[in-house]
Amino acid sequence: MNLNDAKNEVLQVLSKTDRQHLPQLVEWLRTSDDLDDFLVDNQSIILQSIAEDLRASLPLDAMAPSETMAIQKTCQKTHPTVHVDAFLYDDEMVDSLCEEGKMSRNYCLSCGSHRTAPLEFISHSFSIPELKFLFHSVLPDLTGKLVMDVGSRLGAVLYGGYLYSAAAQLVGVEISLEFVQLQTMAVEKYGFSDRIQVIHGDIRSQSTLLQNADVLIMNNVFEYFMQPSDQMQAWQFISQNFRKKGALLVTVPSIQESLALLQENVSLERLPLSQWIEEVPLDYTVYVKNDTDADSLKQIHLYRVL
Repeated sequence: MNLNDAKNEVLQVLSKTDRQHLPQLVEWLRTSDDLDDFLVDNQSIILQSIAEDLRASLPLDAMAPSETMAIQKTCQKTHPTVHVDAFLYDDEMVDSLCEEGKMSRNYCLSCGSHRTAPLEFISHSFSIPELKFLFHSVLPDLTGKLVMDVGSRLGAVLYGGYLYSAAAQLVGVEISLEFVQLQTMAVEKYGFSDRIQVIHGDIRSQSTLLQNADVLIMNNVFEYFMQPSDQMQAWQFISQNFRKKGALLVTVPSIQESLALLQENVSLERLPLSQWIEEVPLDYTVYVKNDTDADSLKQIHLYRVL
């Protein structure tokens, strides 16, 4: 059946539906999980394939052996917290792992009892729906633009930018050699090397790249991986070098929240945010999908360099 025939079939079904039930049917067509299998785009399928490859190369918590600081800080959270990488594991997969006893959503309040409470999950990667929201709804047309991901980790932003945008170049800067190697493997396997580059290094050594970038993306990037004094140096370095007028900065969480958390641990010189960037309001309702965590979308913030 071609597209026109399919449209006509749908319209015939709608025309035969009792008028009182028509709004419910249209709402079902718009929101039902029953149709998800028909709505998966080819880009999402490729991203799912990359995630499957990466899962095979990583432990369940997707943490590298060298990430001792991140592991320690996660364990020190006041509320019991585990790292579940959102790019690798969607909610359906987490449910399956919980059923198999390989993962849990809860922890015991009193060992040996049935008193439990929900664990807090943290992810250092965007999920596939979040990537789609980022490149389709948060950022404008990126044709000819240089996109830079600070702490590119597994490379989710780079792959998403390659598939969901026309960015001319996507550059990831990652301090962990293990993750640089994983990203390089994926980039080569999927033929992304014409537009993606992964650099092994500290963001504080990349002044020229920052000065040329049109879009800078920072997802949960410093708190778990740097000492407070190093975090402050990194923020100051970025604010001094990412200065192209009109360039866009995406952060998770907001810059204000990141700096407030940092303030608790180190006496810092106030960054002149109002002289550097302005926040751009986002419509978080524009991407409505049943498997998307609305709260996670609201953690994404967009700023424009003044």
